[in-house]
This record gives sequence, structure tokens and C-alpha cells, in this order.
Amino acid sequence: MPLDSQILLLLSAFGAFNGLFIAIYFFISKPKDLSNKFLGAMVLMISIRVLKSVLYYFNSEITKTILQIGLSACFLIGPLLYFYCLSKTDQLKEQLIKWPIHLGGLILITLILGLIYPYQNNSQLWGNVLYKIINYVWLFYIVLSSFVLAPKFKNVMQLKLKTDEETIWQLSIFAGNFAIWFAFYTSAYTSYILGAISFSFIFYIMALIAFFKHQKNVQKLPIKYLDKKIIEPNAQPLISQLNYIMTEQQLYKDANLTLPILAKKLTISTQHLSQLLNDNLKKSFSFYVNEFRIQAAKQLLTGEKAMKMDDIAQQSGFNSQSTFYTAFKKISHTTPAKYRDSKI
Repeated sequence: MPLDSQILLLLSAFGAFNGLFIAIYFFISKPKDLSNKFLGAMVLMISIRVLKSVLYYFNSEITKTILQIGLSACFLIGPLLYFYCLSKTDQLKEQLIKWPIHLGGLILITLILGLIYPYQNNSQLWGNVLYKIINYVWLFYIVLSSFVLAPKFKNVMQLKLKTDEETIWQLSIFAGNFAIWFAFYTSAYTSYILGAISFSFIFYIMALIAFFKHQKNVQKLPIKYLDKKIIEPNAQPLISQLNYIMTEQQLYKDANLTLPILAKKLTISTQHLSQLLNDNLKKSFSFYVNEFRIQAAKQLLTGEKAMKMDDIAQQSGFNSQSTFYTAFKKISHTTPAKYRDSKI
């Protein structure tokens, strides 16, 4: 094989092989979040689809069974992206058709179609009609996913709220999925192997985003001022005043509330407030504020008027829906939807 072909093979297969390992990681990683399972399954389906393309590009005589498996996997990529977006926005339980039935039905259709019309005996059907249907089904679910993520896109485009790492991650997964679909869809006008190369490139970009996301999520040890720790008799009046201000002025509803702003309201230095939170209350600033926000969210969740999760998050002081879900689960050990259901 010529050197340029070897390089092309390496670039096109890089994402697919690594995608298989990443898919396994999402399946076994803790906490066992359902969204990670959907993401892992999606990455697995894309990897199988890409491997099929790589094998066919470098050896057009491969068995038709491999081609059928690759296209069958492609049929499930869009739905898995859709379920991932639903689970990340806590809308999975709000669907008319439950996701196991929805996804199970699609898998059943794929299996039955493959058994009745195997690629080996129906190459024209698979290569023309079913190939187009599969790609348009993928696109259809990409469009559905865009509606699910529409509030996040709106916030980013209008720059109304500060975009958090989780939102960037979700939008990047969506954009990457669409880019891979577009590369495969336009391969007839460019190159058949372009879709595989695109996946490798996107995989590399997503790996970098995941790395930086992990780095930012690593909890830093709070700075201790052991020689200046506030003694309890002095700390208690400050804590009472702090709780009073947070409750009466509802400062937690400000999504842009910062440690310096709160310290100014309390008429103490930022360092002094940091000491009070870290050393006396044993809480970080964000955790302390989020406790008030979650309490307000719980009242809205169980109120007489049914509200959308996005509205509840905004009225409680969160700058995005994903931040709201993460904080709610961390503090209450359940999701907002499950909490609301438990109170009905």
C-alpha cells in the first residue's frame, strides 16, 4: 500500500477505533447516568458506520454483511442523539412514546428488514432506496434534537446568559453529529472517505473539549486561612446576617451573583466572606448559593401552576437549564422531574 494510502487509512480509522473504547467508557463510567448510555451507544453506532466506510473504501470486495451492519448502525445514530438531548434536558419522561418502546421499535424494524431483505440478495435496495431513507431518518432526528436544544442555542446566540461548560459540551456533540451526517451525505460530491476522516477530526476536537471540561470540573481545595480563622462567637452573627440577606433580598435569583457582590452586600471583604463559607460553613460559594436556588426551585416544582423546567431554572437563579439539573441532582440526589413526580 502506498504511503499516502497508509496515512489516509490511519486518519480515517483513528476516530472509529478510539470511538469503540470511548463508547465502552461511557457505558461503564460512574455515575451511571442514562444520558451517558445514550451517548456511548451513539458513539458506538458512528464508529461501526465509519469502520464500514473505511473497510469498503480500501477493499470494495468486503462481504455484504459488513455493509448491512454499517448501514443498520447508521439508522440508529439520529435517534440516539435525540434521546441523549432529551435526557440531558430532563424531557425524556415527558414524551408520549416511552423511549424504550421508541428505540426498541426502531431496532426491531432494523432487524426485521435485515432478515427479510438481506444486503447479500438485495444490494440495489440497500445501496439506493434504504441508503437514502437511513440518511434522511438520521437528519430527521437531528432536526428533532435541534428543537430540544433550541433554548440553549437561543441563549448562546443572544448572549443573554453566560454559557457553562455542560451547555458547550451538549451543543458540541450536536454540532459534531450534524457535521458527520453532512460529510457522509455529501460524500458523493466530495470523497467517500471524507465522512470517516471528519469523524476522526471531530473526535479529536471533542476529546479536547472533554479534557478541558474535566479540568474545570476538578474541585479545587478551598484556600484556608488557618491563622485568621473566624472564631465561632464572631462567625455566628455574620452567618445569621448572611442567611437573612440571601432570604429577604433573594440575591440567589441573580444568575450573575459573585462572591465580591455578596461580600459587598454583607459589608465585609471578599476574603472574609470566603473564610466564613469555607472554614465555618464548610461550603463553597457556589454550593451555598445553589442551596437557596434549589429550595426556590422545589417550591416552583410543587406549585399549583405547572411550569416548564427552563422557566423554573431561570426564575430560581440558574444561568442555564443544564446547570440547574446538575446542581439539583448534586444537592437533592434526584432529578427535578423525579422530585416533582414524588410530590404529586
